[in-house]
Amino acid sequence: MGSRNKLIKNIDPLPDTFASEEEAGAFWDTHSTSDYEAYLEPVDITMDIKKRHFEIEIDRASFLALNAYAKKMNKPIKNLASRILKEKLVAT
Repeated sequence: MGSRNKLIKNIDPLPDTFASEEEAGAFWDTHSTSDYEAYLEPVDITMDIKKRHFEIEIDRASFLALNAYAKKMNKPIKNLASRILKEKLVAT
């Protein structure tokens, strides 16, 4: 009899609004959407993803050199890495 009561979860009430994105993020960092399924509404959305991102492994020395160069050029490391790869591949 007592074990059934342990299965029932105490769920915090869902706020009507959040004061900021940070407040909403803090709430959802500590709560599960599965506890609030009754509040979810279906949406009809089509996504057209045009960009894909890929991850590659590089050695430490290459990363450090790339990172230092990116800082020197004041460019994001990912943009610089893509540019260097494109330039080198076109040259071959």
